[in-house]
Amino acid sequence: MWNFYTVGYHPTLKAPFTQQLTDIKYLNSVPHILQFQARTIRKSDPGNGLKFMVQNSKHPEQNQILANMENNNLSVVITGASSGIGRATAMEFARMGNKLTLTARRLEVLEEVAEECRRVGGEAYTYAMDITNENQVYEFARYANEKMGSIDVWVNNAAVAMMGPFDETPMDNIKRLMDVNVLGYMYGARAALSYFRNQGRGTLINLSSLAGTTGQPFSIAYTTSKAAIRGMTLCLQQEMAQEKDINICLVSPATVDTPLFHNAANYMGREIKAMEPVVDAQSVAEEIVSLVRHPKPEVLVGGMALTSTLMQHISPDGFARMYNKQVQSNHFSQDMSMPDPGNLYEPGEISSVDGGWHGETSRAIKARARITFLFGLLVAGVVAGTATLLLSGGKK
Repeated sequence: MWNFYTVGYHPTLKAPFTQQLTDIKYLNSVPHILQFQARTIRKSDPGNGLKFMVQNSKHPEQNQILANMENNNLSVVITGASSGIGRATAMEFARMGNKLTLTARRLEVLEEVAEECRRVGGEAYTYAMDITNENQVYEFARYANEKMGSIDVWVNNAAVAMMGPFDETPMDNIKRLMDVNVLGYMYGARAALSYFRNQGRGTLINLSSLAGTTGQPFSIAYTTSKAAIRGMTLCLQQEMAQEKDINICLVSPATVDTPLFHNAANYMGREIKAMEPVVDAQSVAEEIVSLVRHPKPEVLVGGMALTSTLMQHISPDGFARMYNKQVQSNHFSQDMSMPDPGNLYEPGEISSVDGGWHGETSRAIKARARITFLFGLLVAGVVAGTATLLLSGGKK
């Protein structure tokens, strides 16, 4: 039985309420309540944020994670926390006063990130490792659980990139990339889920990419790895469908302003640059944090993510030709480069959040997404109209 105390306007009741509601059978899940009430309360009292209590006698584990959210007492694991999205996400969770265990390959950089997290109100621990070492990942999970007392959230983020023509990319480097980007995520997911099952709760967030959905020329290894993460996440969502308090989420951003492109392996013969439009890492971090309160199967970040996905589905051949030209002209500079394994085997030199590509903020992304949505509807309408005319002409 639900015991729900709040003030708001419920779309089913179609009336305001300020009373305790009991035995509400039409509310399917805690995240549904949380998402609705977060909106109503922020409208009436934006300064205080979430001020309500949900109790469900049938799901005490979910009550615990809700209590942790309310008290800013989540225990969060982040892989690849030394730069880019991982570092931005660590800071975002830390500002809320949560506990963090961070991992990457360079201990000195991790300690720097941990200190930044502590300064803004978080509690942070560090553990240096290579994500491709399966036993180290499980040992890291034990360390995180011992330090924080539990693992509420696990963010699989550690990844490397490589660009170049498929037949000119060394196969050994492709294998290494798959070890990091695919097996590393699998080790992390297996470690996280073992604790989630014991606790009866938890949120696993996997970082994929727009490339994993639409494909991307001259980035076959990276794109394949991100498509694999998408597939892994879909399978885990299906496997865990009966576990109501264990959430599996996927984040698929477009090009993000991080050091990824500076650190990437490069066999293209030209210097790599971020392909515009670029999303700022902070916007991705905010989406990751929001998934803990409002779990969703997948989140696309950046207007380009929606545009490309729509175009690829509407006209695969046309999209392939257009994307080939866009990547060649917009993803590489005119400066020549020598073959370089980047940070595949050794950590990259740049460990900042951003890569100096001047990414768009959340507000700009939302504005672009609205325009993109309207553009998508327009294109879909034109395609549908053309198909109707062709069909009607055929019948004559």
